[in-house]
Amino acid sequence: MKRTLFALAAGALLAAGTAHAGDTITGAGATFPYPIYGKWAHTYNAETGVKLNYQSIGSGGGIKQIKARTVDFGASDAPMKPVELNEHGLIQFPMIMGGVVPVVNLDGVAANQLRLDAGTLADIFLGKIKKWNDARIAALNPGVTLPAKSITVVHRADGSGTTWIFTNYLTKVSKSWTDFVGNGSSVEWPVGIGGKGNEGVAAFVKKMNGAIGYVEYAYALQNNMTSVMLKNADGNYVTPTAESFQAAAAGADWAHAEGYYVVLTNQPGAKSWPITGASFILIYKDQKNAAAARQVMKFFDWSYRNGDQAALELNYVPMPAPVADMVRATWARQVKDSTGAALWPVR
Repeated sequence: MKRTLFALAAGALLAAGTAHAGDTITGAGATFPYPIYGKWAHTYNAETGVKLNYQSIGSGGGIKQIKARTVDFGASDAPMKPVELNEHGLIQFPMIMGGVVPVVNLDGVAANQLRLDAGTLADIFLGKIKKWNDARIAALNPGVTLPAKSITVVHRADGSGTTWIFTNYLTKVSKSWTDFVGNGSSVEWPVGIGGKGNEGVAAFVKKMNGAIGYVEYAYALQNNMTSVMLKNADGNYVTPTAESFQAAAAGADWAHAEGYYVVLTNQPGAKSWPITGASFILIYKDQKNAAAARQVMKFFDWSYRNGDQAALELNYVPMPAPVADMVRATWARQVKDSTGAALWPVR
C-alpha cells in the first residue's frame, strides 16, 4: 500500500526515540517545511542510520526551544533580525523556499478558479468583506457563481512563521491591515477561528463550507485543497506553483543580507507569487555539544547536495548552490566548540 507523505515523514521523524543519542538530531519549529524535512529525514536515515526527531510546533516554539538549548536546532519561517541573532549568539541560514497560499472551501469553485487581489484578501481577513457574493469579489470573478454564504476566516492559533509571511505580505499591500493588525508570528486577528499548525488550518478549512485560510503549499496539495489565484505586484493574476515561487525568489540578494535576513513577499516579476518566503535553521555559534552540532551540519549539507529533486516534487524551491556554499562558509567561520575550534568542515 502506498504510504502518504505525512505518514512517511512521521516514520522518519518519530522513530528517533529508539535511537542512541549520538544517532539522533533534535530540532523543533516551523510547520511550513515539515513535509520536505520529513522526506529528507527518511532518505538520510536510510543512507546513514542517523535519525531526525523534529517537532513541528510552529516557528515561535522553535525559536523558544533553541534559545533554551533544548534542541540541536530551531526552525523558523520568520527570519530573526541580525541584532537579535547576535544578542543570543545564534546564526540562521535559509534551507528551503516556498509559497503560502490562500485556500477556500466553496461548493462549485475549483482550484485556482477564484481570483483575489491584495486589497480584497486583506479586507476578508479584516472582516470587512463578510459574504462570498460581495460585490468586490464578484467584480474580480465574472462568470464564477459565488454563493450568498458567510465567510469563515481560519488562521493560525500558534506562533507561526507562516503567519509572519502572510501578515508581512498584507502589511505591504494594505494600509488598513498595517494600521489595525500589522506583521508578526502572532497577531490579534480581527475575525475568525484558530487552528494549530498548517495541519490545523487545513483541517478546519476542509471541514467548513465557506471557509478561507492560508497554508504552506505542500499542505494544500497533500489535502487536495482549493487554492486561489492572486494578483501580484506587476498586476498579473498568478497561480501557486514551484515556478511562480522561483520567480519571486529570483531577485533575492543573499550575498549582501546580514544574517541571511531576506523577505520575499510582494516581489516584482510578471510570474512572481506574491506570498513567497524562505524557511530558516537556527543554531548556536558556541556549541556545547560538538558531536551534535556536526551531525546537524552534516544533515543540512547533505540536504543541500541531495535534496533538490525531493523539494521540487513537493513544490518547494531549493536554495541555489552558491547560497549553500555561502552557508557552509558561515559554518566554517562561526560555529565553534568550547575550545574555539571550528566544527566545519567535518574531518
